[in-house]
Amino acid sequence: MELTPIQKEILTSLISLYREKKQAIKGEEIAEIINRNPGTVRNQMQSLKALGLVEGVPGPKGGYKATGETYRALCLLEMEKETVVPIKRNDEIIPNATAAEISFTTVRHPDLCNATVHVIGDIKKFDMGDRIMIGPTPVNRMVIRGEVIGRDDTQNSILFIIQEMVSLPKKPIRQYICKNPITIPATATIQEASRILVGNQIHGAPVKDKTAIVGIVTLTDIGKTLADGKTSLKIKDIMTKKIISVDGDLPLYEVVRVFNKEKVGRLLVRIDGEFAGLISKTDILDKIMAY
Repeated sequence: MELTPIQKEILTSLISLYREKKQAIKGEEIAEIINRNPGTVRNQMQSLKALGLVEGVPGPKGGYKATGETYRALCLLEMEKETVVPIKRNDEIIPNATAAEISFTTVRHPDLCNATVHVIGDIKKFDMGDRIMIGPTPVNRMVIRGEVIGRDDTQNSILFIIQEMVSLPKKPIRQYICKNPITIPATATIQEASRILVGNQIHGAPVKDKTAIVGIVTLTDIGKTLADGKTSLKIKDIMTKKIISVDGDLPLYEVVRVFNKEKVGRLLVRIDGEFAGLISKTDILDKIMAY
C-alpha cells in the first residue's frame, strides 16, 4: 500500500500519541504535532478510514485509533508485549519513544559507520549535530552512540553517524569460567601462594579451607603484606574474607552490573550452589575483545 508523505506523518503521530495517552486521539492533537491545519488532518482521516488504516471512536472522549493494518502499512511490527528501547537526545531521554528498527547503511565503508533508526515516538526535536544514544536493547544489551546527520519525518527515522557501539553477549557466565579453577590452601605461606599465582599467570585466586571457599587472595594483598614486613603470615591471615558470588546462569551483562555495584575486581561463580570458578573484569574484557 503506497501512502502519501502526509498520510505517513499522520499515522506515525497517531501511533505515537496513542502509546503515550492510551486513548483515542483527536485530529487537533495530530495537527499540532505535524504542524498542519486540523481540517487537512480530518480530510486525510476520511481517506485513511476508507483504507482501513484508522477507526473512529465516537463520543466526547472520542477520536481516532490505529488498526493492525496501520502497523503493516508503516512496516512496524505490532506487539502485545514489548520492551522499550530508550532513545536519548543530548543526554536527555525522549519520553514515550522507542527504537523500532536499526539499519546499518555503510557497513562496507572503510572510514564511516552510519545507521538509520526507525522510531515510534516524537523525533521532531532532533537536529543535525545532536548527540543520540539508543539502547540498551533487550536481548544483547546493545548501546549505540552517535551524531545526528539527518531526519526523515515521513518515515519517522533518524540518520546518524555511529561513534560508539557496545554489546554484551547473552550467554550465561558459566560459559566463560575455567573448568578447573585454581585455588590456594588457607594454610599456604605467602611464598607458596605467590608461586601458585605466578606459575599460573593469574593475579588472584579463591582460598580454600578443606572443602569450603573462605576468601580471595591477590598478588596485591601479598605485596602489601611483604611491604609491611609480615613475611611469616599465612594466606588465611591476609585474604579478603568478604566473598561476593554470582550464579553461573546469570547473563554476562548482569555480571557486569554486579562488578560495578560491588566495586570489586573478581567474583566467585557458583553452579547449583557449589563453587565452580572465578571471573574477573579482565576475563570479561578478554571475552568481549574475542568477538
